[in-house]
Amino acid sequence: MEQWQKDLIDMIETVADDVEQFFLGMNDMVDAFFEFTEEITEEVQNTFLADIDAFSTLHEQFLQDLAEPLLEIYWELEDIAEDVDSGFPYAVEPTLEKNAACIGCSHYHGQVYSGNLLVCGMHPHGWDDESCPDWEKGN
Repeated sequence: MEQWQKDLIDMIETVADDVEQFFLGMNDMVDAFFEFTEEITEEVQNTFLADIDAFSTLHEQFLQDLAEPLLEIYWELEDIAEDVDSGFPYAVEPTLEKNAACIGCSHYHGQVYSGNLLVCGMHPHGWDDESCPDWEKGN
């Protein structure tokens, strides 16, 4: 083999070695890049989760601070409403247990005013027996 052929083979081998070293170096760089991105991703994720937890805590505290006074006012109003009779009349229907003589009577009024039931004009507190002498069929 002539010298130029040996030199050509040596050059090709040198280029092949250099190309192989280049790709090995690139492989190391890619591995290092992936490790770096994994570390960055983990750090971002940890920071993000910590920020979300902090935000959630602040949001919860804000809602609690906002709702607590409103709920206290509501509970106070509820207590006041229970103590004070509204004074608005409301209807009470006669039953077999209470005011049975008034069932179906046209005179039955059955409205509660300030906690007092007005049964009818003739018998404001109702009739004790099961048959009222003033009973008339209602509409």
